[in-house]
Amino acid sequence: MKTILLIFFASISLLLRSQTGGTTGFQLLDLSFNARSMALAGDFISVMDNDINMGVSNPSLLNPEMDKVISFNSAFQAGGINYGMLSYGKTTKNIGTLAGYIKYVNYGRMQRTNIAGINEGTFRPIELIVGGAIGKQINERLSLGANLNFLYSQLETYNAFGASVDFAGTYYNKDKEFLVTLLAKNVGYQFKSYVDGNRALLPTEIQMAVSYKLKHAPFRFSLLAHHLNKWDITYDDPNLQPTIDPLTGDTIPVKRAGFFEKLANHFTYQLEVIVTKNIDLRIGFDYYRRKELALEQRSGLAGFSFGAGFHFSKFSLDYGFVIYSRAGFNNVITLSTNLSKWKK
Repeated sequence: MKTILLIFFASISLLLRSQTGGTTGFQLLDLSFNARSMALAGDFISVMDNDINMGVSNPSLLNPEMDKVISFNSAFQAGGINYGMLSYGKTTKNIGTLAGYIKYVNYGRMQRTNIAGINEGTFRPIELIVGGAIGKQINERLSLGANLNFLYSQLETYNAFGASVDFAGTYYNKDKEFLVTLLAKNVGYQFKSYVDGNRALLPTEIQMAVSYKLKHAPFRFSLLAHHLNKWDITYDDPNLQPTIDPLTGDTIPVKRAGFFEKLANHFTYQLEVIVTKNIDLRIGFDYYRRKELALEQRSGLAGFSFGAGFHFSKFSLDYGFVIYSRAGFNNVITLSTNLSKWKK
């Protein structure tokens, strides 16, 4: 245990070099590959149950209820682009609960042209993550876990390789339905870059989340704090310049985010409504996504996400819908089952 904790906290120091989107490689590491997470604004890491997808996102949530659970996830976007994940869990007596998974992004068929714009055929870009996870109960309320990911990207004749690890710890009080978790993810290295001498950092990040289920009401509230390794994650448009007030001649500076907006950017709000033992309804809100992606004149429901889970005797079906802006959204479907339930 001491060794695991030492590795965990040593990794956090490395995360201080982390940067936000647009400046790192292997951005598929930040995709939400399951419908439950997508319905709850994209990063959902704070519930311990039998959902193997939670164990892949946060390995400290892996537990014996995920034994022999297999899950298929798929998202479809415009232009023939789709991405998804296949995951499987297995519990062993002495080691803990293990998970294996494959994540992919398929960009569809694209046209290859030369510098003169002449068509030279087609190609199919693809990116992959092949990984494994382990989670173990240290005592009744504390669990630790880790992921190891191998990363591959093929874009026409260019390719890149890398590896990353995630470390996580969770405190869970089952009697009070209270959970708090800390996750350090995407700590790794790009061994081979698309172009020599242009190696990129990975999108490393520290997240912390708390979750609480009301004892006598069907509501589970979760609060996620993301990008804890970087205080200011706002985007400042370099093209914006100070303007001159035509009446007074005063210079009007470019508006920048203040303390409270910078703080608000780090939080995601998540709610699950357990309607019955067979039906869950979900809603999430990511303030940072809304501020960064909403159209200036028509913000709509940018930053919100919705979904539902349906649990049958032998399988579960989940759906997630996220709104990036009025100009874009995404859908994800998850099908999960425990293979032991199909044995006669």
